[in-house]
Amino acid sequence: MIPVITIDGPSGAGKGTIAQMLALELNWNILDSGALYRTLAYFMKENSITLNNFEDNRDLIRSKFNVLFDAGRTGEPVKVLFEDKDITSIVRTEEMAKLTSNLAAEPIIREFIKPCQRDFMVSPGLIADGRDMGTVIFSDAKHKIFLTASLEERAKRRQTQLKRQGLEVNMPDLLQELEERDRKDMEREHSPLVPADDSVIIDTSNLNPEGVVKEIKTYL
Repeated sequence: MIPVITIDGPSGAGKGTIAQMLALELNWNILDSGALYRTLAYFMKENSITLNNFEDNRDLIRSKFNVLFDAGRTGEPVKVLFEDKDITSIVRTEEMAKLTSNLAAEPIIREFIKPCQRDFMVSPGLIADGRDMGTVIFSDAKHKIFLTASLEERAKRRQTQLKRQGLEVNMPDLLQELEERDRKDMEREHSPLVPADDSVIIDTSNLNPEGVVKEIKTYL
């Protein structure tokens, strides 16, 4: 069986960075499930597809929805490749994040994405980054990690990330947005954000990325 390590947790807990570092170190494939949802949102927007006509266009979407991820280099975003284009900078905007947030809660969208996510499980192994990787998508994975951090620390990390994109962010607003995102994720009827019963929970608030990876490796 192809090995899978799931990395779940709330926004800002460090999932993307840690998943990337592990994928590069192990030379495994990487799945950025958040970016997968964003790519679907992008495709729907570009092709005037809404929730109302999604079912009518399901076959078309499935035939064209071929996404690849490239772990790239540590410190740089995981690359998102779609339709022979690098759309990383497009899907990682705040506009796309907000558009995807509501879309990802819809059962019809989550059911469509499930097999797409599982398609990434190929040799030699997979690092799966998301919010329901260990509970739903790869529930039989041998190694499940749930990362968390204080709200304040996650907001600081998000602020730093946005500043690198040239955006100014008001910290109180950012804290409120993260709280709202957490509430939506945890109260979602389908695939809510919760640690898998057999996951290892790691608080990254006072750990640097190298320290988190080191701790994860003790469980592998």
